[in-house]
Amino acid sequence: MRPAFVLHEHRRPTRHFDLRLEENGVLRSWAVPRGLPDDPARNRLAVAVADHALEHLRYEDEDKSIADIGWWEEHDRTPKRIVFTLHGRGAPRRYALIDTGGDWLLHLMKEQP
Repeated sequence: MRPAFVLHEHRRPTRHFDLRLEENGVLRSWAVPRGLPDDPARNRLAVAVADHALEHLRYEDEDKSIADIGWWEEHDRTPKRIVFTLHGRGAPRRYALIDTGGDWLLHLMKEQP
């Protein structure tokens, strides 16, 4: 089975997004205040947050909705970077999560699938 991902849109306390990638039985999570990048020239801040249970994959409430959902595939991983493709509701998109030593950056790759 392919690992799942979900992009949650939060409306409170301030509008932001959470990217969650299924890995080792949990959803690894990053808060992405401005959402997924749509331009390879502009990275987005991604703050690692606590892992979530897999049951959170389809969770919605009055303050949180699913902005995108599907599966993801990993292409490359080092201790400082994960390159992956999200296969969601739209066209597949390839990203890199880059560990800056504190927070992370989310980068849209120039070459897309």
